Amino acid sequence: MIRVAAVGDIHMGPESQGTLRPSFETLPRCADVLLLAGDLTRHGTPEEAAIVAREIKDLQVPVVAVLGNHDHHDERPEEVTAILRDAGAHVLEGQAAVVTSDGARIGVAGTKGFGGGFVGRCAGEFGEPLMKEFVRYTRRCADALHGALKDLEESDCDVRIALTHFSPVPDTLAGEPLEIYPFLGSYLLAEAIDTGGADLAVHGHAHAGTEHGMTSGGVRVRNVAQPVIGQAFHVYHLPGRSG
Repeated sequence: MIRVAAVGDIHMGPESQGTLRPSFETLPRCADVLLLAGDLTRHGTPEEAAIVAREIKDLQVPVVAVLGNHDHHDERPEEVTAILRDAGAHVLEGQAAVVTSDGARIGVAGTKGFGGGFVGRCAGEFGEPLMKEFVRYTRRCADALHGALKDLEESDCDVRIALTHFSPVPDTLAGEPLEIYPFLGSYLLAEAIDTGGADLAVHGHAHAGTEHGMTSGGVRVRNVAQPVIGQAFHVYHLPGRSG
């Protein structure tokens, strides 16, 4: 059994230093990997990223992350990414990483993702250039996620996980105002997950949402935004190829 710890939307700032580290130090006893589902900082500054980096540095489990919209706010995502990578995290944007734990190969494909809405209530590539680009950006994220999942198919992984910030399904948004669903996720991410193949999809972003959901293709989706799970991380158990 492979144990996947996950949390998103920790929104760390100067006064947050050290608040998660004690819990994260228990991870080797209960998890094989830690997934961070974006919005790790409040405003996306390098100073805030350094605070997150100190929380995760030298943990005895692999750490895989994607950025969220907050992590882009200061328009320095490359610096934020570099700081987290220097602390040992695999930070993904349209890429895949394979980490090992006790001989198990855990494949994670990641992207921040973007909005646009869900089937029957979604934006289309029509009209003003800005609207077209809005949807095309989401499509590029979804296409990259699909490609990363297909890469993992060739990597002999025991499990494959899709890690995003924005939601692939409306199920896990239940509790959020319906009016903002288009800004919380996109069905294109779910299509990428179903056609690319995954054993689990993990996301954040929807603070007032619901933990459990599922794609139309039957992939389990979990909203791990910290306000939803109400703890430092949640652990999900996935059977490997041997059971």
